[in-house]
Amino acid sequence: MYPLIPAHQIALRVAAMGRLIGDDYRNKSLTVLGVLNGSIILVADLIRSVQVPHRVGFVHASSYGGPTTASGSLTIGWNLLPEIQGRHVLLIDDIFDTGKTLVRLTDTLQQQRPASLRTAVLLWKQGASEVQAVPDYFGFQIPNKFVVGYGLDYGDDYRHLSDVHVLEESDLEGSAV
Repeated sequence: MYPLIPAHQIALRVAAMGRLIGDDYRNKSLTVLGVLNGSIILVADLIRSVQVPHRVGFVHASSYGGPTTASGSLTIGWNLLPEIQGRHVLLIDDIFDTGKTLVRLTDTLQQQRPASLRTAVLLWKQGASEVQAVPDYFGFQIPNKFVVGYGLDYGDDYRHLSDVHVLEESDLEGSAV
């Protein structure tokens, strides 16, 4: 495992994203929706930088089961979703890699008739996208590597790391997680 993005750079970029989002949503009824579990740290940091009133909710989406690096079928839990009809919605996820999760979530959320729907991610993995969509806001573009830290996990571990790290093949093979 080796560091990719240090915590201080993440903090600066998240604060800048928050200011931009706050400017874009000034005088609008904003609802921030975090995609659990990976976005929890980003949501917590980002909403403190978005200096406009906003509601917060969550949706649970998972396409990885257990200690795996390959995406599987998407499971979505909507029980933490607040009312979004007529509100401006910002959907926040930890990473945009294939893009399938955000596309499926945005397609489903559109059925709730929000006033607008945009997406934000901390990381945008280059060369991994399998969809035409792109995130509206992003923190960093990264190489197509498996990353952990700042909410991102492997086998439900490593979320606690302040920095974003790349897991190497040897880390994945020898993991007991």
